[in-house]
Amino acid sequence: MYNDIIRDDAYKLLLREFIQSEYGINAIDIVEAKRGFFGETWKICTGNTCYFVKLVYCDGYKNIYERSLPIVQHLCDHGMKFAGHIVKTKHGGVSACYDGAVVGVFDWIDGVNTQTNATKFFEYQMMARVYTVPHNGLDIPTEDFSSHYADEFITRWRTLDDVQILTMLEKKRKKLEHRAGRLRLFAELCRNDKSGFVITHGDVGGNFVVSCNVNYIVDWDGVALAPPERDGWVMCGYGWARDAFDKALRDAGIEYKLRPERLAYYCYQFFFYYLNSFADARSDAAVIEDYIDNWIPESFRWADSL
Repeated sequence: MYNDIIRDDAYKLLLREFIQSEYGINAIDIVEAKRGFFGETWKICTGNTCYFVKLVYCDGYKNIYERSLPIVQHLCDHGMKFAGHIVKTKHGGVSACYDGAVVGVFDWIDGVNTQTNATKFFEYQMMARVYTVPHNGLDIPTEDFSSHYADEFITRWRTLDDVQILTMLEKKRKKLEHRAGRLRLFAELCRNDKSGFVITHGDVGGNFVVSCNVNYIVDWDGVALAPPERDGWVMCGYGWARDAFDKALRDAGIEYKLRPERLAYYCYQFFFYYLNSFADARSDAAVIEDYIDNWIPESFRWADSL
């Protein structure tokens, strides 16, 4: 985790002073929000109004976070209010810099992440609306159907010096090599077709928040221009979920049907993406082993059957 640094009262005071100076928000209370993976997060309140403040210090993630904020604003400007409301600086900016970190401030959503089979129907409907938003002119990463996350992990593996992790990975070598090979296969199958690209989230289920019976999709750091499968792959092992996703697309007037090869690509691609994140966070061998063995098995069974 990148948000587990202990901050003292002096830091909190300086952060409050910065928020007041840059945003005109006179916070009387500040507490850790404990949300997110790459970000340091805070809840600040002025009395009756609360805000969510996210700071990203990680050098490898600051540009990603900063680039995502104008896209959230773009979605809200096109009626996607459930994407989260950005509070702008006094100068009209959607982000600011503080202590070497990129800062974003949002209206506080007093809810919890809720992810069930039932919420998938709402999730798909909301994302189908997002897919109708035009993306011309946005500075947004574009899917290239690459196997680079697998290649990156294999490179990391060769340079590891943690004996416990190396021993565990050696036991999992067959499974890891199989998934890397499958990723390369489906990347090759998908690479020459860039049709159907839309604005995608990348981790909708993990950021589906319900507040007072209102649904939100927050944390758009991983936004990318890609096919809808980038958001639909998580439940690809269930026929009802694939059908529900296709229906949501049709209901939104989008002439597109989920493609098996693209669903499989994202199944393997995200596996290695998160595996690299565990390595970045210096997770121990037991945590990584549990992830390798138990992460979304239904999706892998379906993808392996293709």
